[in-house]
Amino acid sequence: MKRFPYVALSATVLVVLVAAVFSGETHWAEAQVTCNPIELSVCLPAITSSVPPSESCCNRLRDQTTCFCGYLNDPALRQFADNPNTRMIARACGVPYPQC
Repeated sequence: MKRFPYVALSATVLVVLVAAVFSGETHWAEAQVTCNPIELSVCLPAITSSVPPSESCCNRLRDQTTCFCGYLNDPALRQFADNPNTRMIARACGVPYPQC
């Protein structure tokens, strides 16, 4: 029964990210980066548990560093981009958390 909240949270995160992507509100581009929060879904295990971020997660974070302020300013994504687990993942990956 303890696992249910993590499964529900993961499902909610994915639904919100997919909805945000298809709503057309989350396509910021800076330099040659295409900001797509769905690409960060590889980080879900680290967000929803105490599992350290994978190398793939860290690589995606590094690729989308210029997108973070856009994610933080998007009402649909802010709750996921601005939380303690996200900050811990960024720190574990050596990615600076933005000061927007």
